[in-house]
Amino acid sequence: MATQLIPPLAPSQALRDQAYETLEQLIIDGELRPGQRLAEAELAEQMGVSRNPVREALSVLAHAGWVDIRPRVGAAVHVPTRKEMEDFLWVRTVFKREAAGLAARNADRAGIDELRDLVTRGVAAAERGDQHAASELNSLFHTRVDELTDNLVLQEVLRSLKKRLRWYFAPVARARGMASWRELSLLVDALEAHDPEAAARAMSEHCEHTAEVCRRALATDPTLEPGD
Repeated sequence: MATQLIPPLAPSQALRDQAYETLEQLIIDGELRPGQRLAEAELAEQMGVSRNPVREALSVLAHAGWVDIRPRVGAAVHVPTRKEMEDFLWVRTVFKREAAGLAARNADRAGIDELRDLVTRGVAAAERGDQHAASELNSLFHTRVDELTDNLVLQEVLRSLKKRLRWYFAPVARARGMASWRELSLLVDALEAHDPEAAARAMSEHCEHTAEVCRRALATDPTLEPGD
């Protein structure tokens, strides 16, 4: 674990919550890799706190599926199975397809214009090789599409999937590059035409292309578990 990877925590928020949020973000961003051991003492030293809030944070992270804790072994970043990731990608495609169809029915001019702007900015970020900016813009684009559904329950379901998607997708995001933004541009065309079927089809194809890149990466990733 890099010496300066984790910043000290501030006293303005519950230390357990700060530790949780810090570690969760490092896992999602890939700074802490699947299978990497999480030593309480080392984490506490880097965060400038006692081991207790770190221990509590690791317990909550384990409950959320980000960390595995084994007796006499300790905590480590969760190593997903291939089936786990396949199941996730399938569920995401189903819900995103439905969201796109709803968004096509409800999208207004302001929403379409914002999506067009996000695509333009995403293309620019991809062209200059700014993967962090491209990832943030991609996430914002999907959030805005979800909001256009005008379905709060569906939005909450999709919000719950977003962090795990970023975790799974981070190692292969660069491989999607410009192709992803071309697909999203076609989706905006369908939304602007208020064509639910075309929007659902465009989103489904976009999600499937993303899933296929993930599958190719999984096939050669030795850190991932092959079974259930």
